Formats: sequence, structure tokens, C-alpha cells
Amino acid sequence: MKWTAVTEHRAKLGEGPFWDEPTQALYWVDIAGKQALRLIGANVQIWQMPEHVSAFIPTQQGDALVTLSSGVYRLDLDSPGLEPRLTLLCMADPQPGNRPNEARCDALGQLWLGTMQNNIGEAGEDLPVERRSGGLFRVGGDGRVMPLLRGLGIPNTLLWSPDGTTVYFGESLDGTLYRHFIYPEGNLAPAEVWFGPHPRGGPDGSAMDARGYIWNARWDGSCLLRLNPEGQVDRVIELPVSRPTSCVFGGEDLKTLYITSAASPLGHPLDGAVLSMRVDIPGVACTRFAG
Repeated sequence: MKWTAVTEHRAKLGEGPFWDEPTQALYWVDIAGKQALRLIGANVQIWQMPEHVSAFIPTQQGDALVTLSSGVYRLDLDSPGLEPRLTLLCMADPQPGNRPNEARCDALGQLWLGTMQNNIGEAGEDLPVERRSGGLFRVGGDGRVMPLLRGLGIPNTLLWSPDGTTVYFGESLDGTLYRHFIYPEGNLAPAEVWFGPHPRGGPDGSAMDARGYIWNARWDGSCLLRLNPEGQVDRVIELPVSRPTSCVFGGEDLKTLYITSAASPLGHPLDGAVLSMRVDIPGVACTRFAG
């Protein structure tokens, strides 16, 4: 497989890739570097955030959401990179000392946001995760917040079954991907183990392809695992980075796979890059925030 670094940018902690079909643009973040990035063609635009940012998601109104430590904000995409114009949408998690981590929109355009104890210092240094103080929240287009789960350690992966009745959700402290049935009123059934610990690293972010298979980035595993709908390993995709963090399908035919990554002590040349490669099956398109 031939991997290409899509830009020269190297993130401290690259995360949250989002492919916007209408504009053929790739959005992602550097959490520790406090940057929200967008790639259109060969042009990269960077907005420097005042706080750690875990997700950067365009909206139906034409601006974008950024999930910052103090809340979920709307970002004016016409604002300068060094002077981003931000408007608070909501504070999803009021727990002091927490920060957002994983965030994705479901097929209805509702934002699902997982939070955790902040593990990043002001200089980008690692801090220990000592408590499971995080939660999972759903934010509607009007900014209303519905708490879904409590007591989370490091939430990663948010994907939905093709029929929308099940959410796949990762807990990196457990090394496990769970699934929850979604009740009609929106609450979640108790967790079921879908894919447990694996020797090739811990579970980070994921993407789903058109066949319902999940491509899971493996932190410290230098690979993606392609998992079939029954939660079994179908394929191991080797990567030239130490810490892949997440992935998304993009391109005009949704057959270009983009992978974010983080810096690591191993110092591989591509660590922190966004990689791309062509694959043989399209992915499920990302959904903009409905608000």
C-alpha cells in the first residue's frame, strides 16, 4: 500500500478527521497544538485556538463547530487564522478539569461528544489520567445537551450502524470497543463488548465503510484494524506512523482514506502527519452539524 503525507504539517496530537463532501475539504485538529486545520486542494488553512481543540466540524449554516476545553463553539470560517471569531454554542460537560475528546455527528446531524479528564498541559506535555470523570453527550442543532453516559476514562470512536439503532463507542482505558442499542427516545442501553483488547495497540478513532466494516486506528500499534460487523479482525493495515489516531473516508468517490497521527517518542519521520491512500471500497460520508 502506498501512503502519502497530504501536507508538510506535523501535529503534536492530530485527531478528528472530517471529510466535507460539498466542498471536498478535509478538516482535522492538533489537540495539543491548539490548531484547527482545513485542507482544500493543496491549500492548508490553520486557525489557532485559545484552548485545546478536539474536533472541527462544518455546519449546515456554513460555519463550523470547534470543541474546546471550555465548551462547544461556532467558528466563523472567514475569520483570520490568528484571530478566530468564536461564539459559544453550549457547555456540554460542566465537570471541572475535563476536556472534550472524541466528537462526531450522527446521520441526523446531532453532535455526539465524549469528554475526559484533561491529560494535556499548557505546553502540550502529557498529564496522567487518574480518574474516569468523562461523559458522553449529544448536542442537538439548537444547542440543547442530552447526557448519555458517565464515568468515562478516554472516549474514542463514535460510529453508528447503517440503520441508526446502534452506536459503536470506544473506551481506550479498557482497550475495548463497545456497542449500545439506542432506544427510540434517544437514551442508550447498557454497553455490550463488541471488540476487546488486541495486541496491536489500543483503540483510538475509527471510520466505517460502505459494507459496515469499521476501520480502527491503533494507538502505539502502527496500524489500522478492519473489523467485520461481528467484531472480528478482517484485515490489518500497516502504517508508517507510530501512533495513528483516527481515520476518515474522503475524495470524490469516498475511496481515499485519510489517517491522522500523533508525535511519539520513537520519532518516526511521518509521526504527526495526515496520511492518505486509495482503498478498494468507499466509506460512509460524514454528516455536517445540523445547526
